Amino acid sequence: MNVPISGLLQFSKNVTSEHGEDGILEHVFSVIGDGSRSCVELGALNGKHGSNVWRLIKEQHWSGILIEADPTYFEVLKREYAGTNTICLNRFVSFEGKDALGRTLSETSLPRQFDLLSLDIDGNDYHVWESLTEYMSRVAVIEFNPSIPNDVHFIQARDMGVQQGSSLKAIVELGKKKGYELVAVTETNAIFVLRELFPKCAIGDNSITVLHTDRRFETNLFQLYDGTLKITGTTHLIWHKLPIDEEKLQVLPLWRRVYPAGTSASGWVRYLKYWVRKLPFYALLQRLRKSI
Repeated sequence: MNVPISGLLQFSKNVTSEHGEDGILEHVFSVIGDGSRSCVELGALNGKHGSNVWRLIKEQHWSGILIEADPTYFEVLKREYAGTNTICLNRFVSFEGKDALGRTLSETSLPRQFDLLSLDIDGNDYHVWESLTEYMSRVAVIEFNPSIPNDVHFIQARDMGVQQGSSLKAIVELGKKKGYELVAVTETNAIFVLRELFPKCAIGDNSITVLHTDRRFETNLFQLYDGTLKITGTTHLIWHKLPIDEEKLQVLPLWRRVYPAGTSASGWVRYLKYWVRKLPFYALLQRLRKSI
């Protein structure tokens, strides 16, 4: 399936990023300026795979705060950035308490306004970004759940034990509350700039419908007249690689899947209904049925 190129996606390029973020960020910073050349990546993994900051730190000598909870990945992360102007932290960051992102960053020399936040923690991205009030990044790359349709406002439970992801619509609305405007949407990431910098990006229409045209991951459910549920689009569980069995989605058993207002194909059934409706108590039965 070909996805139309929308907005800044024309600048997509990967060095270590997954979905063209390297090229998009290169363009964004070329028009808004580098600033203090400081970045934060949360969910940094091994420091290179899927990284939105590797090129900035390694090739353009930015400073960085790189945070990874998994100790195996963290060992590789430290080796990858040895000798660079970075601080690597092995933390399981949350949205509150001693592990809150803002509190973690306060232990470093990161300026209160820095240049890039890359947030990819597979679930609580919304709540962690919402909680970050002490610091402001000029650009933010925030992960969203691409299987949720553009018009759905879904925020996963505020629980670090839950990994579901939030919808693009919810992430964009949060961005607006925090003073950001959407400039690009990749396969799984929404890219924002501060509202005062947005005019420099020369984007005429930054609505979700214009910037996010990739619907490959959506599963659409619809109803037939007889109560049967059908799905189109993605017909498997994306992250579990299992097919979705339509029969397991059915609310009604097969024998009950008939259109309630339908006309029977059987002549004797039609005439039987005709005579039943003539009975004096039929109207009373109908009223009783509707009241139950």
